[in-house]
Amino acid sequence: MFDSVESTGHEQVVFCRDPASGLRSIIAVHDTTLGPGIGGVRMWNYPDEQAALTDVLRLSQGMTYKAAIAGVDFGGAKSVILGDPGKDKTEALLRAHGRFVQSLGGRYIPGVDVGTSQPDMDVLALEAKRVFAGAQDPSPLTALGVLEAIRAAVADVFGAGPLADRHVAVQGVGHVGAALVRLLAAEGARLTITDIDPTRAARLAGEVGATVVAPDRILATECDVLAPCALGAVIDDHTVPALRCRILAGGANNVLARPRHADALAAAGILFVPDYVANAGGLILLVGNWLGHEAQRTRAKVLAVGATTTAVLEVARADGTNTLRAAARMAEQRIEARRGTTPGFVNPA
Repeated sequence: MFDSVESTGHEQVVFCRDPASGLRSIIAVHDTTLGPGIGGVRMWNYPDEQAALTDVLRLSQGMTYKAAIAGVDFGGAKSVILGDPGKDKTEALLRAHGRFVQSLGGRYIPGVDVGTSQPDMDVLALEAKRVFAGAQDPSPLTALGVLEAIRAAVADVFGAGPLADRHVAVQGVGHVGAALVRLLAAEGARLTITDIDPTRAARLAGEVGATVVAPDRILATECDVLAPCALGAVIDDHTVPALRCRILAGGANNVLARPRHADALAAAGILFVPDYVANAGGLILLVGNWLGHEAQRTRAKVLAVGATTTAVLEVARADGTNTLRAAARMAEQRIEARRGTTPGFVNPA
């Protein structure tokens, strides 16, 4: 367990247990050089504790890079609650998790993630002072950032031109995926979609004129852009050979099962936009709201995800490396430039 934590460079990992509510959760604070760690609270029915630990470590490290490359002065963290959000979530369980968050003295500021909602954050805020509670749904701006990342990638691969000429396959049409589909439809893109909830997929397809395929067919759909917007780790040794896209860019976190799959994508001639580059829009919104920025300023920063994507592609090409390494290098350079000039996050109490 310590090897796992040390290999990813985490500052702190906290295992939380509250017998009265049944809470079992893990909080991972990856890096607070740029500021307190921010990241969502994910509730998921993990097969075992090791799977939960692996997920929270990867997600929190991704948040560090996402914040750094997006140019915001926050660090990366994440928490996961083990359990079925449809059956096990209670106010007592959420409040217990909130008390553990509070025990970190502001080093971790939680927000919404898979399996939690804004009302859930309001419950956490009853126990923890620093929570992204009462904020607007970040999904539309997350989707807007993904759209701009896709636009930049399309320009890089196919040259400048409208998205109306492109076929985009979207895996998962929950909050972010559905918002992205609507934005792409407004651009005139040809759309193929899927979701584990067939009713949700059919309803959205009827609204925008998309084609629906079964979840097990979406990755092999022949398309210009594949946009994973569900859970992560969908790109692995088995799925890479099946891909029939030129670009991989979506809203899901940790879409690669292992970092080495970035090399596999490059070898297959598929341009990969790292997820923490493409999906930074929601983070930018939360930070903007936290700091009191005007909506126009926040939206402009989200639209700049396209320019960040272009910069990552240019660095990767210049350095002769894959886009995942290029993006990580850009994020780490910003962190290292700050390291030593400030003490990192200090508990304001």
